Amino acid sequence: QVQLVESGGGLVQAGGSLRLSCLAFGSVHTINAMGWFRQAPGKQRELVATISTADTTSDTTNVADSVKSRFTISRDNAKSTVYLQMDSLKPEDAGVYYCYADRPVYEEAWGQGTRVTVSS
Repeated sequence: QVQLVESGGGLVQAGGSLRLSCLAFGSVHTINAMGWFRQAPGKQRELVATISTADTTSDTTNVADSVKSRFTISRDNAKSTVYLQMDSLKPEDAGVYYCYADRPVYEEAWGQGTRVTVSS
C-alpha cells in the first residue's frame, strides 16, 4: 500500500505563491508517476500536473495548459516527495488539491487533499 500526505495549502492573495508538498509512504517502489489534481466547488476533479518518478535520470512532466506558465511540478525521489510550485495564483485556481500516485498493476493512491484559497 501507499499513503500520500499533502501539505502547503492555505489562503493567498491573487498574484501570490504557494508550494504544495506530497510525501509518499509505504510501497513507494510501486509508484510510476505522481501528480496533482484539483477540484473546485461544483466542478469535476481535473488534472493539474504529473511527473514521472520511475526514471531517476529524467523528468517527464505533464502540465495542464491553464497553469503551464505559472505552476511547476518537481520531485525529490530521495524524500519520496513531489512538489507543486504555484505562482501568480488566480481566484480560479482555488479548490482542493489532491496528490495522486500512479501504480501500474496496483490500485492508484490518493491523498486526503489540501485546500487552496485565493482571494481577489
